Amino acid sequence: MKVVNLKQAILQAWKERWSDYQWAINMKKFFPKGATWDILNLAEALLEQAMIGPSPNPLILSYLKYAISSQFDDFSRDLCVQALLDIMDMFCDRLSCHGKAEECIGLCRALLSALHWLLRCTAASAERLQESLEAGTPAAGEKQLAMCLQRLDKTLSSTKNRALLHIAKLEEASSWTAIEHSLLKLGEILANLSNAQLRSQAEQCGTLIRSIPTMLSVHSEQPHKTGFPTVHALVLLEGTMNLTGETQPLVEQLMMVKRMQHIPTPLFVLEIWKACLVGLIESPEGTEELKWTAFTFLKIPQVLVKLKKYSHGDKDFTEDVNCAFEFLLKLTPLLDKADQRSNCDFTDFLLQECRKQGLLSEASVNNLMAKRAADREHAPQPKSGENANIQPNPGLILRAEPTVTNILKTMDADHSKSPEGLLGVLGHMLSGKSLDLLLAAAAATGKLKSFARKFINLNEFTTHGSEESTKAASVRALLFDISFLMLCHVAQTYGSEVILSESSTGAEVPFFETWIQTCMPEEGKILNPDHPCFRPDSTKVESLVALLNNSSEMKLVQMNWHEACLSISAAILEILNAWENGVLAFESIQKITDNIKGKVCSLAVCAVAWLVAHVRMLGLDEREKSLQMIRQLAGPLYSENTLQFYNERVVIMSSILEHMCADVLQQTATQIKFPSTGMDTMPYWNLLPPKRPIREVLTDIFAKVLEKGWVDSRSIHIFDTLLHMGGVYWFCNNLIKELLKETRKEHTLRAVELLYSIFCLDMQQVTLVLLGHILPGLLTDSSKWHSLMDPPGTALAKLAVWCALSSYSSHKGQASARQKKRHREDIEDYISLFPLDDMQPSKLMRLLSSNEDDANVLSSPTDRSMSSSLSASQLHTVNMRDPLNRVLANLFLLISSILGSRTAGPHTQFVQWFMEECVDCLEQGSRGSILQFMPFTTVSELVKVSAMSSPKVVLAITDLSLPLGRQVAAKAIAAL
Repeated sequence: MKVVNLKQAILQAWKERWSDYQWAINMKKFFPKGATWDILNLAEALLEQAMIGPSPNPLILSYLKYAISSQFDDFSRDLCVQALLDIMDMFCDRLSCHGKAEECIGLCRALLSALHWLLRCTAASAERLQESLEAGTPAAGEKQLAMCLQRLDKTLSSTKNRALLHIAKLEEASSWTAIEHSLLKLGEILANLSNAQLRSQAEQCGTLIRSIPTMLSVHSEQPHKTGFPTVHALVLLEGTMNLTGETQPLVEQLMMVKRMQHIPTPLFVLEIWKACLVGLIESPEGTEELKWTAFTFLKIPQVLVKLKKYSHGDKDFTEDVNCAFEFLLKLTPLLDKADQRSNCDFTDFLLQECRKQGLLSEASVNNLMAKRAADREHAPQPKSGENANIQPNPGLILRAEPTVTNILKTMDADHSKSPEGLLGVLGHMLSGKSLDLLLAAAAATGKLKSFARKFINLNEFTTHGSEESTKAASVRALLFDISFLMLCHVAQTYGSEVILSESSTGAEVPFFETWIQTCMPEEGKILNPDHPCFRPDSTKVESLVALLNNSSEMKLVQMNWHEACLSISAAILEILNAWENGVLAFESIQKITDNIKGKVCSLAVCAVAWLVAHVRMLGLDEREKSLQMIRQLAGPLYSENTLQFYNERVVIMSSILEHMCADVLQQTATQIKFPSTGMDTMPYWNLLPPKRPIREVLTDIFAKVLEKGWVDSRSIHIFDTLLHMGGVYWFCNNLIKELLKETRKEHTLRAVELLYSIFCLDMQQVTLVLLGHILPGLLTDSSKWHSLMDPPGTALAKLAVWCALSSYSSHKGQASARQKKRHREDIEDYISLFPLDDMQPSKLMRLLSSNEDDANVLSSPTDRSMSSSLSASQLHTVNMRDPLNRVLANLFLLISSILGSRTAGPHTQFVQWFMEECVDCLEQGSRGSILQFMPFTTVSELVKVSAMSSPKVVLAITDLSLPLGRQVAAKAIAAL
């Protein structure tokens, strides 16, 4: 049949109001080989959807007529090309499809094919224009190129079209490669074109095409804001409570906040430095100040080095860091205070460290140092001679770092060969603030665990001597004592989890690990004084009691110090009973306690550890003698007959005993004077006001923090104490109530930023409570819906998404040190609490089948109930026994149910805000994100909400890595 006859047949059918439009579609089989199928496919998709009443839509039939007349990909045939471009002009910005999911995918593919044809047509037109310019007849070629570029621009300017092309790219990677090649070829041809307007138009089209694969990852930053309390509080929290933590989790958490809040990099880095300065300035003198110095000068530069890897280029990041310092130099009062506190040019130290780490160029450092030097000339100068002899902490910390490495090497040597030399090294570590400097440097650089492990091995080595001289016995006793005291100090300063080794079956647990787990009092740990660890071999106890009572001083030769430490508790019990029953006088008790603490301070520590557990179990009138014995053991022995480094060891012992006794002394309203070490050994102890309900304390401290706009170190410790005392549910629930009381928008946004950082004290558990208990309670109880109105409702939605994203991105990693050491109440079994209606494997496999007919489940009402809970997480086989996964899945089922219900109200508005925040925070593609738990059917419900009915939203909330996800997205976008 000739084409002209076919045209006439179609026109005749149209005139006769032919209703069987399928006949017209089938006419394509009459076409010669090589016809322009891409336009035909588009025309077919449109034709199928545009049938109204008994007759075909005339406009659609005219599309088909022009498509049929084009015949070949012969771009030299101007009329055919012009006809196809006219077709493109008619439909390219008005595409829609209300058919089945696979038909919508077909539309995506057809559009991709049409784009490819259009690019080739544009390239051919450009080539012809070049040829005509050389021949001196430019008009004809220029007109066709302009038409092609106009259609390209019109097609690509539509976000909907770009979204459909995005799906098509994922469906057909090879076709997208062909488009990239055509784009390159077009660029090469147009580079030689003299017409600047056409060249500019082509470049704009090229930019739009190249933006399609990353169209979801573009976020607007917030240049209007200069302060970011969440970053500030996160850095303060880490510096105050988690110096020993690895840098990677902190980096990921900071990057998560940067993405969620769209913070520009220079302001992000500035906020990190500001938090470090504030943390250092407000830190209590002593250990805390050293920890903050180590955090600022050793850990944060490493964090920035890792953040650099997340940035687009090294040069860009160094420019951002330089820009951050330019901003920082304008905060003159803050820098002056830091200089006064650290007794040095703080900025100079910081800039030099950044230069060493490759974060700043030499030229930038010199420029910034010159600016700060000019500023410092006007700073208030200290009185002459004041602090002149005090070495600045930044310099000490930076020198301590290589010393830590050297000590670790020394500790690796064979202890039996030169114990005296090792003792000399350890003795120097005890003098002044050397130990705290070295520990802070080790903690900030991730070497503290290794440090502790070496001392545990040393402690094991010194357990007992066989044949040994008096001198060798003294050295062994000192090595045991120093290693024991150091390990106790490390455990109290940085947490006992730094000491404990990873559990390995079959390996013998070292003495100190056993002792610290079963015998050492810690915050939140209740010890049983009748525990078997306090009841060793009775014969060893008797011999130790006799030794303490009868000898003038403690014997050292062939002494088994581990046995002595384990026996001392039972020995103290016998001595205490004898004293209470009048068998021993107070003078005898003094002699015994002098013997205990006279040579080896570790024995006094072990004795007080048991006494603390014992006092807890006694009545008020029974405690006097036990507390008196603690007093006797706490003070130093004033005698010349003590072992080497006694004064230094007593200082550490006193600090350890003060920490051990703090809880029990507070409970018994007793005071014991510990020898002064010249610094506040327990700076954040006893922060809660007495006789005041903790709910009042919580609301009061949160109100103060909200008013200030940032969280300080003291507040962080108060929040941590309240979380520990009240439990996760109490803590989270009451803070959410405070948030929902806020009615001023600026206050609610600030509250969200601060609450998120406060919740980082235990983000995993808080998120389970918030998403699993509090939100479902608010969304399902109509009497509480009023509290979800704007602005508090918007703020809560934002906070919930931030917590969900943070917990989900980090919950596969290890809990941080501060989360491990807190004793928490058991969270309910989330599997029984949230039973999911898991689909049977046979039904799930049907949905996953490659048979296209099974995808009809998306549009079939009869199967809707069966697939209503199917989500991408099930297709990715995510472990649904994990509590967080389970809570997320159930929350999204609840959201889906709310969207599908006929009852509208503040709760439906809240769901919309929640989803909008998810879209705003997520990067391109949602595989591995919280949205994979959203049922596929939610997408069609969401696009009915006006604020969510955009192609970008659909792409953002759908898992495009799955064929089913792409079908769902195509169906929703094509219907917009």
